[in-house]
Amino acid sequence: MAVGFKVKFYWYQIGNGDFLYSFFSTIAYNLEGKKWGSRFPAIMNELYRGEIKQEDIDKAIEELKIIKKELGRFKPDKVIWDIEDMSKQPPWGSNISKEIKDLSNYFVTSSGEDFISIFFLALKKAKEVNSSIEIKSM
Repeated sequence: MAVGFKVKFYWYQIGNGDFLYSFFSTIAYNLEGKKWGSRFPAIMNELYRGEIKQEDIDKAIEELKIIKKELGRFKPDKVIWDIEDMSKQPPWGSNISKEIKDLSNYFVTSSGEDFISIFFLALKKAKEVNSSIEIKSM
């Protein structure tokens, strides 16, 4: 089942739910010292539960800027597929594009676009149209 970000009637496709969970798991493990939501509450708590309210969009944009910068310090082998089961690995294993140099560009949507860039687009659209952003399944 495909998941994506919904901002009013705008849709930003991400990929499957495991992929999105990996993004959250990687942040919690590598950037939050395994304490989910301790540094990035808008993204890791609010969005993970399904929605960032319109009044927290600016906060989420700032959090994502920090996340992108800090993920750039980690090699691709530091990706966490499932923080609750560390034995799980991405379905592609270590067979990744040579263009992926670190975790800031590791995550790519099902349509081949940089996930963090799409996430920024969705957050900026939410700000522009005074809306919340939701995770939805199709």
